[in-house]
Amino acid sequence: MQLKNLTDGATLSLPDDLLWIDEHAWSPAVSTVSYLLNGALLVQSAVRQAGRPMTLVGAADMAWVTRQVVNTLHAWAASPLADNTGSFELTLLDARVLTVAFRHSETAVEAEPVKGFPARSESDFYRITLRLMQI
Repeated sequence: MQLKNLTDGATLSLPDDLLWIDEHAWSPAVSTVSYLLNGALLVQSAVRQAGRPMTLVGAADMAWVTRQVVNTLHAWAASPLADNTGSFELTLLDARVLTVAFRHSETAVEAEPVKGFPARSESDFYRITLRLMQI
């Protein structure tokens, strides 16, 4: 798996065993249902154009990354989504390529030290959770 910063072209390799846990928990169709004053049913429906959530999680014994990768992810997640910043290209293991941004409405990058105490070296390992959205 690879994440490419579309601002500067820098790439970051991510573990292939990160799991997209909410891949099938989203529907592009959205609707609202209400009743008019005369009692008639009003259904408004449309197709979402963007915003599909992507939560990438590694199991406890898989998908570890170094502190250096975590620092890069935090720096990238600090960029707001604008015309020329904050968008990334995610290449999945099955060769799908998606344009994504970090979900700033939640904690975009979570990292937990594998050893259970704070890492001291750039090569110490972390378990990560990435919260992205397809744009």
